[in-house]
Amino acid sequence: MHATDHLAEASRLMTVCNSCRYCEGLCAVFPAMELRRNFADGDLNYLANLCHSCGACYQDCQFSPPHEFNVNVPRTLAEVRADSYQAYAWPAALQPLFNRNGLWIAAISAVSVAAFILGFAAWHDPEVLWSTDGNFYRLMPHNVMAGLFGAVFLFALLAMAMGLRAFWRDIGASSVAAGSGGSLWQAIKDAGQLRYLDGGGVGCYNEDEYPTDRRRLFHHLTFYGFMLCFAATSTGTIYHYVFGWEAPYGYLSLPKLFGIPGGIGLVIGPIGLLHAKLQRHADLRDPNQFGMETAFLAMLFATGLSGLVLMVARETAALAPLLALHLGVVFALFLTMPYGKFVHGLYRFAALVLYAAERKAEQPATPGAAIVTAKPLDAAAGVRSAG
Repeated sequence: MHATDHLAEASRLMTVCNSCRYCEGLCAVFPAMELRRNFADGDLNYLANLCHSCGACYQDCQFSPPHEFNVNVPRTLAEVRADSYQAYAWPAALQPLFNRNGLWIAAISAVSVAAFILGFAAWHDPEVLWSTDGNFYRLMPHNVMAGLFGAVFLFALLAMAMGLRAFWRDIGASSVAAGSGGSLWQAIKDAGQLRYLDGGGVGCYNEDEYPTDRRRLFHHLTFYGFMLCFAATSTGTIYHYVFGWEAPYGYLSLPKLFGIPGGIGLVIGPIGLLHAKLQRHADLRDPNQFGMETAFLAMLFATGLSGLVLMVARETAALAPLLALHLGVVFALFLTMPYGKFVHGLYRFAALVLYAAERKAEQPATPGAAIVTAKPLDAAAGVRSAG
């Protein structure tokens, strides 16, 4: 028995796929599947988060709809994946937030925090609302800003760490020493290159059934844009507390050199991902995730855009509302991180670590020894069925 209908359907499909094995050269999911004969809920959550939803297996499968077997691995694993975010969320009392983590909640959170900051500034020093001196800390003192945002960020880190810990245990990662340095390094390379978002080498499939590599490009822009913005914030913190250098910083300073390209990445990447999502074949999409995914992309986009606009207009009368809006967006992003699409990166990375460890464990012990657990990885690289 499985905990949900989605897990039961995923178990059925993995049993069918384990008998066929035609798609084993497309990504990591099918070789990992072949190491199992029975699929517990933890196994299915592992495979679901290992899936990058490129859609290639749906196009290649001779049993995909309208066949009576109704094999739709990308959509079923997407449903299981979304359920796993909620199942592992911490604390458990906040798990229902996943059901309501849509665009409106994120927007209302951002606007509410922005209104609070403006109200705080008006109460503390009304003249700052019209200031053009570019001094951020007249609107909100640095220590207040650091304390407020630091607290919510630390809570988000704790909640995500506890969720990741539960996921790690449930997928059985400790059984193959998945936390070793070699497995971690391989997973970092696979994640950094988005290795399994290429559909077996041709890209992700869209509604016109022609694969493209757009999703991988926009994923890269979004991910590295976020990391550069995080680096900008971190170096700004070091500047302030270690060297006593206060913002705003010059365009050749590290916070700006990190933050400007990072902000551009967070503007272009989410727009491209949303467009690519709308272009995907309807059979590959889980409509129940659209609100959560759109909210996540919208918050990243708003973070990048508001930061760039704030940088340009910092010495104008628009400073106060722009800074309040930017801080509100960032606060809302931190607050919703553990209960939205952001966690998919953590669980997918953990799944890649386990897959790297399993693959290493299956390597021959001596030179020339045969690997008998799987067919050659290019078995599906030949003529593809019309699906």
